[in-house]
Amino acid sequence: MAHLNVDVVSAEDSVFSGKAKFVALPGEAGELGILPGHTPLISRIRPGTVKIALADSDEEIHVFVAGGILEVQPGGVTVLSDTAIRAEDLDEAKAEQARARAEEALRNAKDKTDVAVMEAELAMLAEQVAVARRLSSKQRR
Repeated sequence: MAHLNVDVVSAEDSVFSGKAKFVALPGEAGELGILPGHTPLISRIRPGTVKIALADSDEEIHVFVAGGILEVQPGGVTVLSDTAIRAEDLDEAKAEQARARAEEALRNAKDKTDVAVMEAELAMLAEQVAVARRLSSKQRR
């Protein structure tokens, strides 16, 4: 088997569906790399970048995910995330504004539940800003 069928799905949309020769993403315990023939696996993933090396070219697709679930089955990889955004659709300015609003909401949070929710949101937005910066700097080179 020379390729994997890869699906990256958000709560709103299918963000990517296609064939790949390699997938890398931020697993809960560290970076995961998946090649064709990988052992079946289910794992939580952290916020970060899913890198997909397309099967029939040297092109690489980057998708920001806000965490989620990874499932690896023979011949296929599925990434499920509440938020998944293709790299070319990331907007660093909007992400930075959302992060600033989340910081303000965290300062105004009254109970432990609100604090926990806002801290999780802030961590995801901080990673989104970092990914947007990293990918935009690569495009400028």
